[in-house]
Amino acid sequence: MSTKVFQVPNIGCDGCVRTIKNELGQIAGVQKVDGVVDTRTVTVEWVDPANWQQIVETLQEIDYAPAEA
Repeated sequence: MSTKVFQVPNIGCDGCVRTIKNELGQIAGVQKVDGVVDTRTVTVEWVDPANWQQIVETLQEIDYAPAEA
């Protein structure tokens, strides 16, 4: 299992976190998604067939791109 913690500058409220959880949760292989509004961080855990590139692309599509992507 892979885990990544990253910042998402566009997070502003719990609704943003819910959107991210819902969208990433639809990717096959994503096991867990958590977000913290105060720190604007997201933690994602995944296994194959999911991969980091796929997660980044999904976040970019919904306008929540990771800070380091």
